[in-house]
Amino acid sequence: MDCITIKNLEVFGNHGVFEEEKKLGQKFLVTAKLYLDLKFAGIDDDLSESVHYGKVSHLIYDHMKQNTYHLIEAAAERLARDILLTFARVKRVDIEVKKPWAPIGLPLESVSVSISRSWHTVYIAMGSNVGDREAHIDAAMEALEKKEDLNVVQVSEYVESKPYGGVDQDTFINAAAKLRTLLTPEELLMILQEIEDEEDRVRTTHWGPRTLDLDILMYDDLVLDTEQLTIPHADMQNRDFVLAPLSEIAPCLRHPILNKTINNLLSELTEKYII
Repeated sequence: MDCITIKNLEVFGNHGVFEEEKKLGQKFLVTAKLYLDLKFAGIDDDLSESVHYGKVSHLIYDHMKQNTYHLIEAAAERLARDILLTFARVKRVDIEVKKPWAPIGLPLESVSVSISRSWHTVYIAMGSNVGDREAHIDAAMEALEKKEDLNVVQVSEYVESKPYGGVDQDTFINAAAKLRTLLTPEELLMILQEIEDEEDRVRTTHWGPRTLDLDILMYDDLVLDTEQLTIPHADMQNRDFVLAPLSEIAPCLRHPILNKTINNLLSELTEKYII
């Protein structure tokens, strides 16, 4: 990916664990690498197709001057988030906050912290079969839209489906959504579970009735298997009520383990049912 680099922007700030650092202040050097597509900026010679690095530099300078942090780790984290939220074209940012002459009582040139943060593309499945089913899914979308670190990019049509898993219960309304987020998978899972709880989700019967069910299907091309979370969703390829809405908004999305598109998976599942 193309990159704009702002190197060693000098800022006098009041950051540090020691009280003297906060009172007296000291020099910090910030380097930011902004990753974005610069193809059309180069072709058209048009700043609107790029990012104004002067504005990014002023954001960094003002942020470091106006805030006080104990740790340069915190300064780097907040800077990365601010840049990604402010400049929509930037897809990823690498931040280095360097502290020359750190007061550790030993001769050293500098101490620095480097981090990389980016936007991620996520697909989730939504379902409800208790109460006002459409209203529960609508409420989930509204709650997600209010999260600053998350954008709802696209939502499928709502479809009705039979229960899955052999539990006798009412039919479901299902949908899929494409999200853009700065959250990690674990952070996103916590947000989704909080939204489920706000809609009075009860977790008593496996595959049982629920006011709202929100599942992470895919997160970029990530393959993850922990006690809390499996990505891609372990059983999505066997669920037509997941694949059908997902194929509406991302038919060519490729499963990173099965190496098949959502359309392929839905076609194979449909053929299995027919046979």
